[in-house]
Amino acid sequence: MLDENLIATLEQSLRQTRNAQNRLVARLREAESEVDHLRLEIGALENSAAQTEKAIDSLLVTMRSGNRPMSLGKTISIENAGNEEIPQRAGRRDGSITYINQNRGIPSISNNTEPISNRFSDRTITQACTLLLREAGGPLHVNELYNLLVAGGMKFKGNNPTISVAVSLSRNRRFRKVDPGTFDLVMREAIQAAS
Repeated sequence: MLDENLIATLEQSLRQTRNAQNRLVARLREAESEVDHLRLEIGALENSAAQTEKAIDSLLVTMRSGNRPMSLGKTISIENAGNEEIPQRAGRRDGSITYINQNRGIPSISNNTEPISNRFSDRTITQACTLLLREAGGPLHVNELYNLLVAGGMKFKGNNPTISVAVSLSRNRRFRKVDPGTFDLVMREAIQAAS
C-alpha cells in the first residue's frame, strides 16, 4: 500500500512537471516567433535606412555638381525640414552658411545663430556630425560643426558646447582628428586609400 501511494504521488509530480515543461515550451515557441518577427522588422528598417542614405548621397552629389557659388570659405546648406520661413539673420537668404576657410584661422562661434530648421533636434551629436561631414566633403572644425548643429535645431546644455562636440567625436571611432579641433570621417580616409 505504501508503494502504491508513493508511486501515485510520484506520477502526479511527474504530470505536473511535464505540464509545466509543455507550458514553457509553448512560451518559448511564442518568444522565438516574436524574435523572428522583430528580426524581419529590423531588416525592413535597415533596408529603408540604407535606401534613405543612398538617396541623401545621391542628392548631395547632384547638389555638388550643380551651380555652387564660389567663395573663400566653405558653404554648407542647412535643410529647412519644415516649410517655415527662414529668418534672414540666420545665415544667408538661401539657407546656407559660409565659414572662414580653415587655413585662414580658427572659425569663430556665432553667438547669435538661430535654428533655421529642426533637422538635428532628434539626433545625437555624432549622428548629426556624420551627416555634416558627409555634406562638407572634408574635415570641419568643432566651431563650424557647433554653428551648423545650432542652425539645424540642436539644443546644447552647459557652458562649453564645443567641448561637448569635440569629446563626442573623440570618443567615437567613426571620426578622426586631423588638426587641433578639426575632425573628419574615418570612412573618407578608407575610401581615399582604396582609390
